[in-house]
Amino acid sequence: MSIHAVNPRIASVFATQQRWLMAHIALAHSFKSKSAGTTGGAYASNFIDAIVLHRVASRNTADSFLKEMQKYGYLRNSAAGGDRRIRPLEPTAISIESISAWLAAHLTTLDALDSGDRRAAFLTRPQAIAAIQPLIAERLLQSAAIRAPAPAFSLFTWLNEGGIVMDWLMAGLADISPDGRRILSTVSSFADLGERINLSRTHLIRKLRMAEAMGSLGWLGDRGKSAMWVSADFAREYHNQQSVKLAIIDSAFHEGLRLGADRRDGDAKSTQ
Repeated sequence: MSIHAVNPRIASVFATQQRWLMAHIALAHSFKSKSAGTTGGAYASNFIDAIVLHRVASRNTADSFLKEMQKYGYLRNSAAGGDRRIRPLEPTAISIESISAWLAAHLTTLDALDSGDRRAAFLTRPQAIAAIQPLIAERLLQSAAIRAPAPAFSLFTWLNEGGIVMDWLMAGLADISPDGRRILSTVSSFADLGERINLSRTHLIRKLRMAEAMGSLGWLGDRGKSAMWVSADFAREYHNQQSVKLAIIDSAFHEGLRLGADRRDGDAKSTQ
């Protein structure tokens, strides 16, 4: 949410489930290519093939995504590669900084659960992102829970900036109601929510009404003019999804640190 407030454009790269997965695949391809010492980046054709193979999006959507990332300076042509006409793509500094901040935020959450020191370990070895992120991407794609979330969560995750909508709703939750089924949110109006995201009021209202029809949220009084509540089931869907993501990040983090250390030791021995 803080990243979105500071830089909505780069936060929009993770604005939907589809874009989120495409971004992870693009980064993973580039990091893997560099670690293999081959091209120094990821070829667009390989990226698009992977998107179609994993049924994330169509070829046209994947191609448009790459062009958008280049337009806004999140991807660039790599200097590596012999053929200037077919140069691989690589993430720019702001993209690496942003994915590192995203990882650090999740490591902070994991540390808070078990008093760990993941974030500190990562900050001392930020280059480990190159080993950790591809593992995260691979496991996100393999996770049935991530790829096919529960109904209410799914309703928002394919909406442009729907993830931010859910984050604002959940971050503003107050006490659970006496019947245990409804949780009040500090979000009190369409305008209150709409001001925080780059989404048309009409589109937002349509999605909120669909969620209301599912019993996932509602209002204490007049719709859109009174305090909003979120159902306990919707909150549980959100928490379950976050838990799956955190478990994936946790396992990838520990494995990625080991892989990074092994590569560093191997490079040191070869130099000697």
